[in-house]
Amino acid sequence: MGKTQQTPQTSIGRIPVLDISPVVGLGARNAKAVVNEAITIGATVFREGHDSVAADVVLVDPKGVELTPIPMHLVGAGTDRYEATVRLPSLGHWSYRVEAWSDPVDTWLHRLDVKVPAGIDVELEFAEGALLLEQMLIKSSPADSVILTGARSAITNTAMTPSQRLAVISEPEVQSVMHANRIREFVSPYGPFPILVERQRALYGSWYEFFPRSEGAVSKNGAITSGTFKTAAKRLPAIADMGFDVLYLPPIHPIGTAFRKGKNNSLTPSATDPGSPWAIGSPKGGHDAIHPELGSEKDFKDFVTTANKLGIEIALDLALQASPDHPWVNNHPEWFTTRADGTIAYAENPPKKYQDIYPINFDNDPEGIFAEVLRVVTHWMKLGVRIFRVDNPHTKPVAFWERLIAEVNATDPDVIFLAEAFTRPAMMRALGEVGFQQSYTYFTWRNAKWEIEDYLRELSGPAAAYMRPNFFANTPDILPEYLQRGGKSGFAIRAALAATLSPTWGIYAGFELYENTPLREGGEEYLDSEKYEYKIRDWASAEKSGDSLTPFITKLNTIRRQHPALQQLRNITFHRVDHESVICYSKRDGDDIVLVVVTLEPYTPVRTTIHLNMPALGAGWHQKLSFVDELSQRDWAMHEHTEIEINPKRNCALILHLKAVN
Repeated sequence: MGKTQQTPQTSIGRIPVLDISPVVGLGARNAKAVVNEAITIGATVFREGHDSVAADVVLVDPKGVELTPIPMHLVGAGTDRYEATVRLPSLGHWSYRVEAWSDPVDTWLHRLDVKVPAGIDVELEFAEGALLLEQMLIKSSPADSVILTGARSAITNTAMTPSQRLAVISEPEVQSVMHANRIREFVSPYGPFPILVERQRALYGSWYEFFPRSEGAVSKNGAITSGTFKTAAKRLPAIADMGFDVLYLPPIHPIGTAFRKGKNNSLTPSATDPGSPWAIGSPKGGHDAIHPELGSEKDFKDFVTTANKLGIEIALDLALQASPDHPWVNNHPEWFTTRADGTIAYAENPPKKYQDIYPINFDNDPEGIFAEVLRVVTHWMKLGVRIFRVDNPHTKPVAFWERLIAEVNATDPDVIFLAEAFTRPAMMRALGEVGFQQSYTYFTWRNAKWEIEDYLRELSGPAAAYMRPNFFANTPDILPEYLQRGGKSGFAIRAALAATLSPTWGIYAGFELYENTPLREGGEEYLDSEKYEYKIRDWASAEKSGDSLTPFITKLNTIRRQHPALQQLRNITFHRVDHESVICYSKRDGDDIVLVVVTLEPYTPVRTTIHLNMPALGAGWHQKLSFVDELSQRDWAMHEHTEIEINPKRNCALILHLKAVN
């Protein structure tokens, strides 16, 4: 009940509302969410004068059905900021609007709270309150009518003192009924604003990357025989045992021979060098073909089926580029850029040159290129691929990706696209806004405590509406300096950070074996990079000798699965630590609260004091907290100020599950 007012002559409603969030592209594009993810909707709501205001969130499901309005709550006195946390229970295109309104009942109650204790005559106030209660009675249920009628009788009973009458309407039962039958005046709607709800894997997952040609490869008399999908499948149980649920494969297509790169990206390959998988295409096929040495299409389907049975999804690389031998080069030369001398331009990222790769020119025959790429993606979807890791999407038109992802998701909303774009923030944002479900990030280069904290506040704050981070600790292209210099503890530290800061994280094979030798000092490329050769690893010997990070990685993924708080992005709180080499943060999802402490110093033990934000942990400032460390199973008792010692050689991290508050 009430008046709705938003005149066409103004850009703002009768009750002003500013800074609504989450809103992406001024409402032209979807904010991101996954099923049952906790999403905070916020708005700044105010009005002239001193009358009270309130606001609700109205959700509209994918079928166009409006749900019951959800009240928003004031966040801090004097802020004018209202918020409500919502969880959207099903896939699809949802929307919401914010309805701000004037609250005459709260205005009336506030006047009574001020005037009655001051001894000011309030008979007129009670008379006006009786009129408000009569308005509530019009729409109330029979049970509520009994309570409202009793309250109206009490406040008009002059035999009772003002304090007694105020006490009657202040009773929790009366307050609850008045809230349920509230009067909304000057309702001012803002919206709708779209939210796309996708499956949980778009937000949460543990990724592992390997080259199938290396898994099961055999060296004999100096010659190496490629691994196949059948031999690579033998590695799948170990990956599942570590707790990984997504396996990412670099390109599995035929590799060109023209300008093929040799070991360490050399221009002089030997006859046995396999070439870079990203130099896609040969007379044996292009993006819809499988490298003959890996096996057949049936072998690939069997590989996918085996992975799925182990709880692993296959993510396939989508690299829109071609070797000079790709069928596209002969059949569609217009899809490439021809230089002044008549040659086709190869890929360059000065000073790097990739003579074995031709970039596609998306401005030449855009419709033909789009149709072909859609055909390729659909081909692999039919073979069981539901996740695509897109190589260098920032070198292709953003509009192309928006169209492609929308076309695919219109019929297959479970398909996920990951943007492998380590590039300018504006481009990374645009790719996320137009539909990429996940994005690589700058995490690899965030090492200092202040860098990590600032970056996570950005990613878990405004950026969470348009970009979901995937924290890979290393990639075939990136061997971070921290891993080069941090020793074995450095690997454990980066794994602990990636696995607990972000709901999605990943590693590239060899991380668990502490592979950390760079091609050259000051660079980030691996010596003897697997991009250009087979990499035969002795997994069994490493496990047997204990020279492996596998047990720690397995614990991390087990803990992530056990704790919903670690499967969320927007719920992180940082706690102050006196030492700059120790970082502390918590995540909370309902009753599940996890406090993480990680040392950033890979060699030296650190003793320091942690200063906990107790309300963020569901506690009062002077209460005691009882934790169990999920890594060591040691019990911890903590207060607001707690001294700890953390030794990277023994326990680079504490992952503390809150058990009790006393």
